[in-house]
Amino acid sequence: MVADDLLVARRDGVHVLTLNRPDRLNALTVSLHAALMEALEAAETDPECRAILLHGAGRGFCAGQDLTEVGPGADLGETLDRRFNPLIRKLHAIAKPVVCAVHGVAAGAGANLALACDIVLAAQSARFLQAFIRLGLLPDAGGTWALPRLAGPARARAMAMLGEPVEAPQAEQWGLIWRAVPDEQLMREAERLAAHLATGPTHAMGLIKRALDAAETNSLDQQLDLERDLQREAGSTPDFAEGVRAFLEKRPARFTGRAS
Repeated sequence: MVADDLLVARRDGVHVLTLNRPDRLNALTVSLHAALMEALEAAETDPECRAILLHGAGRGFCAGQDLTEVGPGADLGETLDRRFNPLIRKLHAIAKPVVCAVHGVAAGAGANLALACDIVLAAQSARFLQAFIRLGLLPDAGGTWALPRLAGPARARAMAMLGEPVEAPQAEQWGLIWRAVPDEQLMREAERLAAHLATGPTHAMGLIKRALDAAETNSLDQQLDLERDLQREAGSTPDFAEGVRAFLEKRPARFTGRAS
C-alpha cells in the first residue's frame, strides 16, 4: 500500500480523507482501495471520530478505476468483489455521517463512490459522468442501485446508456446530490458541514442510515417495525436525554455521540 495515495487528517471530531493521485485524476488503484478501506475502518472504530469528509486532490474528484491496472481479459467481477463492492458496503454500513466534496470530474466508479456517501456537495463546475458505456460496460460500484433511487429510473437509464456528463446544478435539481455551491466555497462549506455533523448525535445518524437503506426494500409494515426498534435504541442513549434537557432548558444540546 502506498500511503501517499490517501492523505488522512484528524481534527475536531472529523477524519478528512483526501484521494491523492492528482496526476491520474485520483483514479482508483489496488493501493488506493486498500488505503481508503483502512482509513474508513480506522474512522469507524475511533471513538473521537464523529464524521468523515472525503474529497480529491488536484483538478478533479476521481476518474474511477485506473485502467492501467485492468484490461481486456481481466476478471472485472473479481475486481468488484475484492475492492469496489466492499468499499461501497463500508460507506453505507459505517455508523457515522460521510460528507463528500466533489470538484472537477467524478467519473465512472468515482461518481458512484461519491453517490455512496451520505451528503454530497459539489462545486458548480463539477460534472458527474457514468463513463462505463464508453468502455462497453455497465455502471458498477453501486451505480445501478443508486442512480434510479436518487434521480429516477428514466434519468438513470439515460445517464447509463448515453454516458453524458451531468453538471452539478443539474445533479442538485435531479436529487443526485445535496447541493451545488460556488467553486471557491466548496471546501469551506464541506468542512463546515462535517464539523457541524461532528457535534451531533452520532449514534442516531448511524441509525438513520440503517433505516433509510432498509426503506428501499421494506414494506410499510416492515419499515414501521424497524422504526420502532431503532427509535427504542435511540431513546436509550445519553444524547436523547441531553436533547430533552436542552429543549426544556432552552439551550443548544451538547451531544456526545455515544450509544451508552
